[in-house]
Amino acid sequence: MTLEMEVSASLSADGRVLDLEFYRDKGNVLTGDVMQRIEAALAEHRDRASLKMVLLHGRGKHFSFGASVEEHRKAAAPGMLAGFHKLCRCVAAYPVPVVAAVSGRCLGGAFELALCAHFVIAERTAVFACPEIKLGVFPPVLAALGPMRLGSAVADDLLLTGRELNAERALALGFVTELAGDAGAVPAAQAWYERALAPLSAFSLRQGVRVVRRAVVQQLGTPLDEAERQYVDELLESADANEGIEAFIARREPAWLDR
Repeated sequence: MTLEMEVSASLSADGRVLDLEFYRDKGNVLTGDVMQRIEAALAEHRDRASLKMVLLHGRGKHFSFGASVEEHRKAAAPGMLAGFHKLCRCVAAYPVPVVAAVSGRCLGGAFELALCAHFVIAERTAVFACPEIKLGVFPPVLAALGPMRLGSAVADDLLLTGRELNAERALALGFVTELAGDAGAVPAAQAWYERALAPLSAFSLRQGVRVVRRAVVQQLGTPLDEAERQYVDELLESADANEGIEAFIARREPAWLDR
């Protein structure tokens, strides 16, 4: 059976907003193919001089359940991580603001992708989490960027426990820019654009994004490279990392060996 999978890119607001919607069944899982399609759509419109915002969102009830667990297996994980981190760097360094419109669950790699966005508009029922530690692995982008974007204590908590972060607390932390009303995250993000970005010069906005994002881009340089190397060279060689992934796929409790 072929899975429904697509990335839809369309321009609105006289070519000033790129609406980038992705979907892959109900969980909008970020497979390697979905990541490549998102990155390709971003690259296609990167140099559009009139562009002021990218609106990134999943279709349906959930933003995304995160990266494919199957692609976390030892044979596929190095390639998956390299591709995912390439996409994260693309979003973080994009020349105009990327706004993640988040509904429902925003988990694992999807949460990490939202961390790389410039702004997050979330529905009140949205939930953010990186549960990788429960599978015996860790989220490299959260490790590299979380302390800067969320604060080190919160990043420690989320990474080491896998606990959830609700939208209200994410707003209080400053990670979420605004909570959406009953109409949903996408209309709220569109309305936010009209208030916050539409009156601005597209050229000046690009200059501002470039200067304010330098530290974020640096964090996704060497620190992320080191986290990725640790994941590939140490974590993937462990019994427990492989056991955790296989247990999740088999829908059973993991049998940890602590090594």
